[in-house]
Amino acid sequence: MEIINHTPVTKRWNIAAPIPPEIDQELADFPPLLRQLLYNRGVRDAETAQAFLSASAPEATDPFLIRDMTTAVRLLHAAITNGMPIAIYGDYDVDGVTATALLYELLQKLGVSPRIYIPNRFDEGYGLNLDAVEQLAREGIGLIITVDCGIRSVEEIALARRLGMQVILTDHHQPGEVLPPADAILNVHQPDDSYPFKDLVGVGMAYKLAAAYLTVYPQPGVNAEDWLDLVALGTVADMAPLAGENRALVRAGIQAMRKLSRQGLYSLAQVSSVNLEKLATVNIGFHLAPRLNAAGRLDSAMAAFRLLTAQDVLTAGELALQLDSQNSERQEITTYIQENVLQNIIQAKEQPPIVFDASPEYNEGVVGLAASRITEALYRPSIIGHRGEDVVVASCRSIPEFNITRALDACADLLVRYGGHSMAAGLTVANENLPELLRRLNSIATKHFQGLELAPVLKIDQEIALDSLPAAEIPRIFEMVSLLEPTGRGNPEALFCSRNLQVRKSYPVGKKQQHLKLILRAGLVDYEAIAFGQGHWNGQLPVMIDIAYTFEINKYQGRENLQLNIRDIKPSEGM
Repeated sequence: MEIINHTPVTKRWNIAAPIPPEIDQELADFPPLLRQLLYNRGVRDAETAQAFLSASAPEATDPFLIRDMTTAVRLLHAAITNGMPIAIYGDYDVDGVTATALLYELLQKLGVSPRIYIPNRFDEGYGLNLDAVEQLAREGIGLIITVDCGIRSVEEIALARRLGMQVILTDHHQPGEVLPPADAILNVHQPDDSYPFKDLVGVGMAYKLAAAYLTVYPQPGVNAEDWLDLVALGTVADMAPLAGENRALVRAGIQAMRKLSRQGLYSLAQVSSVNLEKLATVNIGFHLAPRLNAAGRLDSAMAAFRLLTAQDVLTAGELALQLDSQNSERQEITTYIQENVLQNIIQAKEQPPIVFDASPEYNEGVVGLAASRITEALYRPSIIGHRGEDVVVASCRSIPEFNITRALDACADLLVRYGGHSMAAGLTVANENLPELLRRLNSIATKHFQGLELAPVLKIDQEIALDSLPAAEIPRIFEMVSLLEPTGRGNPEALFCSRNLQVRKSYPVGKKQQHLKLILRAGLVDYEAIAFGQGHWNGQLPVMIDIAYTFEINKYQGRENLQLNIRDIKPSEGM
């Protein structure tokens, strides 16, 4: 299919207000630019600044503050002591797979060989299912531990209990009105839970269970910190806010990953061209996590699990190559769906506020990625799905102005199942109910968007006059920017803007010419720059442009150099 050169919607630049004098004085021990960056991230005093820069968690981290943790530890220890067969029931994304691997390796060190059950996305769907519960019961499982799933599996967990199995539920998703009848529920969002940090992901909850168990029943040579690499991997992959305790866990986990102690990660990094010794969150988000996710999106996530727990070089290498190949296939499928949706939009007579497209040809495991791209390109909520004979299984992505799960709540009577959060959700709807579902959702969106200016906002930390910036200052800026790591949702990379840059050279790059490489001049200095996904500017750039960008080190064929990673381009005023 021919690639559609779609021009994204115009972004609004929101440049942060200058730091107030009283806070500037409070942070006087830090360089001026760093003070502004800290202020933009909610830091108001020197003590908080030191905690932020050291990535120490201000919140209490005692795992026993989590409701039912004492019960969970007691049940787990009784099962281990009595030789009860244990099953770990995980999810097929990176968060679920890392959580599964963490508890698997913990139990292995405690002398237990647990049964691993990760459902197939295509045959079973997300979370527990009745057939799987019955199968585990037939196998003689006495205790099921769920990771990254289960909080809305009321019927399935009730069946497990009726079949004589105990259930420890660990999950980070929002509970429904009725909690499952598990023996212990570890979920910081459930009522009356006193744990102060509410943004732990599935692998974070599994880590807390491991830490609590080893606190009560310490084992020589076994420490919960041994699995911080998995915690960092799952937390970043799940796009959790990298603030508070998550930021502390991820920084420690990245340091653990740099030690090259996990063979599977080392092999995956090799095929991903990632240097683990210089690992950053961007490498997890754009290189490692997509390859691990590819297994569950196209086939079975068990390949990702086996890679993370692999002990020998040969097995790890073969699995890493398999995931790399699946990731390439996933990229092709995602692009196909994306371009097909855009083509259908161009041909449509009406443009409702919510983009919808479903086809028997769309891969169910990839529709969420396509929906993300569509929402990013058009800045509209999107629902992209696989249409089967009886139902549509779809993924939803939204914008900050529209809570997609709340909208689905208003249509619950039409849905077979659904779940998610404000920006992302999944749903299954019978084909006969689809027209009414779309009518209701678009009606809700139309009313909600009245009076709103829908445009993506780039939050810019500071405007920099590159034409008057001494060359010696650039390494210092990069050093201060690096202090913000780990960056991600809730703690974004430092974003700057500069104006009136001369375009000396520009040319498209990428397999499909979708990116733009530039040489920009500011004053007497030329800067190399890359604008990912902005190939539509090719041949249309004015002589002078304004850019929003981050500073980064470009590594290519053994050479490293500073470049500007451009997030947005605007013609300079008067051009």
